Amino acid sequence: MTAPWHVSVITLHPDRFPGILAASLVGKALESGLWRLETYDLRAFGRGRHNSVDDTPAGGGPGMVLRADVLADAVDAATLPDDPRPRLCLSARGRPLTQARVHKLAEGPGVLLVCGRFEGIDQRVIDTRGLDEVSIGDFVLAGGEVAAMALMEACVRLLPGVMGADASGDEESFEAGLLEYPHYTRPQDFEGQTIPDVLTSGDHAAVARWRRDEAEKLTRERRPDLWAAQEELRDSKGDK
Repeated sequence: MTAPWHVSVITLHPDRFPGILAASLVGKALESGLWRLETYDLRAFGRGRHNSVDDTPAGGGPGMVLRADVLADAVDAATLPDDPRPRLCLSARGRPLTQARVHKLAEGPGVLLVCGRFEGIDQRVIDTRGLDEVSIGDFVLAGGEVAAMALMEACVRLLPGVMGADASGDEESFEAGLLEYPHYTRPQDFEGQTIPDVLTSGDHAAVARWRRDEAEKLTRERRPDLWAAQEELRDSKGDK
């Protein structure tokens, strides 16, 4: 039997997990053993009478920084023998998390996630423990816990057996480099707005064309960076 996708989370707030991850399909997958979650309380590795985990930044400045020795001990404790899992640190300065990278992570054995707090973590832990900094967007959070949950949910929903239909994610945003097309359902008339006729025409080819056109339109309007990448890809293939 294949081992479940295994996540280890290092955090000052282990009580926050699994949180929303216990709900819906992701939660059912956790219950059924399709993936495994364990947390490591960073405070348990703290120093001194008060289990201190942070200290003032070298060189001065506001805030506090997670200590190198404390975090390194936690990472070592969470690391399995010959652990093949990538070690990721949720950080605003990290490389952006993309759907392509989510697919790659979901295809692997799991991840080890470090949730930062305060002003950041000692750079020496990043260097010596091979932490790869990952960002979920161009904004700053109070800590890495919310970002860690977002990363886990994005990955878990791609695991075999989690989503109900094999093709249910094929046309979602980013899967083909485009944003997803609009969706409609009942009632037919909602506050004077009706479902586009093509979607109730029964013409599957016409529906597919409409959805593609709408996806391209939304991508051009909302994500010109993605649209530029699409055009570059088409040019490289000689498409018109």
